[in-house]
Parts: sequence; structure tokens; C-alpha cells
Amino acid sequence: MFVVFVIPPWALAAPIEIAGRATVVDGDTLAVNQKRVRLWGIDAPESAQQCADPQGRSWPCERRAANALDGHLQGRTVRCVQRDVDRYGRSVAECFVQGESVNAWMVRSGWAVAYREYATAYVGAEQQAKAGKRNLWQGAFQMPADYRRAQRAVHAGATGTARAPTSGCRIKGNISSAGAKIFHMPGQRDYAQTRIQPESGERYFCSADEARAAGWRAAKR
Repeated sequence: MFVVFVIPPWALAAPIEIAGRATVVDGDTLAVNQKRVRLWGIDAPESAQQCADPQGRSWPCERRAANALDGHLQGRTVRCVQRDVDRYGRSVAECFVQGESVNAWMVRSGWAVAYREYATAYVGAEQQAKAGKRNLWQGAFQMPADYRRAQRAVHAGATGTARAPTSGCRIKGNISSAGAKIFHMPGQRDYAQTRIQPESGERYFCSADEARAAGWRAAKR
């Protein structure tokens, strides 16, 4: 008896590829041949997002991540293999330069994180970056997805009440006995012993920018 296997047409289709010189839009988005390409499986800091160095000082991690990506590409030809199309109509792809995955390089270098909601391919690269305290991992930072959620909450006018600590809103806004409003980032010296009392006006923040906008200043250590 002969068994006939029917192969669906989509299984025979060659993967869609986009190739050419790339322009960096941000830390996880390229423009290749006038097409927007979202780097698959990774998430880089958002526009205007700030991170903290080991001393708690803020630095513009989104801008530097984009600059690092631009420096890595150096105007070389990029080959992107499409894996999906997102809700904005962008191609979602893994991109390569001279055979090396750009997506993996960004995560391994500590300029982006593994976007676990969509893929786990770069979790190992993220663990390497975290162990080496590379770039984003040198100090405290907010996961880009959490930052986006926090910004949506801010824009919706949800900043007037104290939040309970969550994975994305762990910055402690403390008020000293002298009335000084100081926020402490995870990893700073006094973070662990700082207790938040909402009834006294203290609160949690989701980003350093949000804390500053509310009138708090960063702790020095």
C-alpha cells in the first residue's frame, strides 16, 4: 500500500528575505530598502528611556543602544529573514551581517533583552550579557515592555495614586524627615531598607523619568 503525503503550499514557500543597506530607526528596528523591519525576538529600550549606572546615575540607554546598533552595522549589507508581520505592518525578522545574527549580537552585547513574549531564542545571550554586566545590565533598568506599560498608564492619567510594587514599578519614592523627595533604584545602596508608606505620600514609580516628573530626585548612592 502506498501512502501519499500532501504537503501544504505554505510549507514549500521560500522564506521572504529583505536585503540591502540598513538605516537604524531605534535599537530594535531597521529600515531596509524603505521597509521597516522589527528585529524578531528582542526588545531594546524605548525612546527617551533612561537607565542607571552602578552609581545610580541616569544615562540615555535608548539612544546609546541605537548608536551601538548603527556602529555594528557600519553601513554593511544586511540580510533579513522574515518570520512574521506585526500589527503595524512591519516585517518581523532575524537579520544577519556577514552571517552573524544582528538580533543575537544586540542581546549578547547587553543593548537589548530577549523578548520572551514572542521568542526564547536569545535567552542564553541575555544571560551572558547579564553575567558580564554589559551595558543595560551594568546597573538598574526597566524592561522595555514594562516601560511601555508605565508610559501608557502615565498618558492615561494614572499617576496620581501610589502603586503597589510590581515587576515594572519597583522604584521607591521616599520622603525624608526633612521633606526631601528622593527615589531609589533597585540595586542602589539604600534600596532594600527603604520602606514605602503610601499614607505619608510615598509611592512607587515605573521609571526614573516618571519620578522626576512627579518632583522626586534620584538618590546619590
